[in-house]
Order: sequence, then C-alpha cells, then structure tokens
Amino acid sequence: MANASTRKYILKILPFASVALFFGAWQVIVDVGIVPRVFLATPTDVVKLLVVKLYQTKPDGALLVTHTWVSLQEAVYGYMLALAFGVPLGLLMGWFYTIEGLARPLFEMIRPIPAVAWIPLTIFWFGIGMSGKVFIIWLSGIVPCVINSFTGVKLTNPTLIQMARTYGATKWQIFYQICIPSALPMVFGALQIALAACWTTLVAAELIAADTGLGFLITMGRRLVRPDMVVLGMMMVGLTGFVIGIVVDLIEKRLLAGIRR
Repeated sequence: MANASTRKYILKILPFASVALFFGAWQVIVDVGIVPRVFLATPTDVVKLLVVKLYQTKPDGALLVTHTWVSLQEAVYGYMLALAFGVPLGLLMGWFYTIEGLARPLFEMIRPIPAVAWIPLTIFWFGIGMSGKVFIIWLSGIVPCVINSFTGVKLTNPTLIQMARTYGATKWQIFYQICIPSALPMVFGALQIALAACWTTLVAAELIAADTGLGFLITMGRRLVRPDMVVLGMMMVGLTGFVIGIVVDLIEKRLLAGIRR
C-alpha cells in the first residue's frame, strides 16, 4: 500500500521536476557561457521582458497583451470561417454526387498548395492587415474540415442507409438523420486538426507580413538581435495555442455529451 501511494506521489511530482530541471539547465547553460547570451536568452531574461512588456510598448511598438489579442482574433476569425465553410461543404460533397463532382476538382487543385504559399498574393490583395491573415488561416483550416467531414459521410454504415430507404426516407432525410450524426466523430476530429493548422499558419503569416501579433514580435526580436524577445514570442505562441486547444476540447466534450443524451 505504501509503495502504491509513493508511486502515485512520484508520478505527480515527475512532470514538475522535469520542467524545473529543463529551465534550470537552460539557465545554467547560458550563465556559464556554453551558449552565448547573444544566441539564447535565459529564462530569467524572458520573465523580466514579460513583465516589462505588460506595461511598455518599446522596442516593437505594442504591449504583449496587444500582440496576443491580435493573433488570437485573427486565429479565431479564420478558424470559425474554416469550420463554417469547410464542414458543410465536406458533408454535402460526401452525400451528393453532383456537389462532389462540381467542388472536388477545384478542391483537389487547391489542397496541395500550402497556405503560406498564398501569402505574397494575399499581401497584394489585402495588405498586411488582419483580413489578409484571416484569409490565409481560413485556407489552412478549411482543408481538414472538408476532408474529415467528407470521409465521415462516406463511412456511414450502408445498412442504415438501405434500411432508411426501405422505409421510404428521402435523400435529404437520410442525409440529416443518418449521415450527419454518423459523421460527427470525424467532424469533431477536424476541430483539433484545423485548430493546429490555423494557429501554425497564423504565426508563419505574421513572421512574413504583419505590424502586430506574436509572429511580428518574434520577427522584431530577430531584427533587433533580441533573443529574449524571440523566446518570449515563442513561449506566448505555445501557451496561447495550448489554452485554445483546451477550450476547443471542452467545447467538443460538451457537444458530444449533449448529443449522446
């Protein structure tokens, strides 16, 4: 019994110990000069800059909260548009052959093109403001939404479809009452995949063309040779993406629980 409780205690402590060891080793490596400060900032340097950026806009022209808020807005708008267009299109393509015949060739032409490859054209069309980055994020997020929704419908049990037809159900009734519910697990899977694609693409777009945002913060750190700014931007990207992922996961669980009831 004692061994079991000790094991549980160790398992709880290990994650914190590994994180502490990582940051401790990082601090020592830079402090003793194994890696020069010009190449890598220490954790304490990053924390100091974090505190300063909460109330000071220098040297990049915006507060950290502003950079984070701008990136968050762009990601959410692009992500929601990707879901709003991608999921219905994928579901319709999966069930109606006419829609699949019309939309799939164009989709297959666009799908292999990385979203970041559209950035130069997007700058021509929209400039470096929010609308351009929302468009890029939409392009990256719509692909997994369409693919997962399409696949979900195609994986619908044919026995259920045949049974519904036997009882006189129309094509639209089968689509709404059988195909869409059957496709929901794949659709919910698209939520997380699209989120990761959108967030990664956003940062890439901001690294190339932006005047605010976390990607812009990283770019300014590179230009000013400020590794603390670069690391702070990277950490905020990871932390914000992690929080968004948790929120999406909670929403997914709530929706699934409601459907099961």
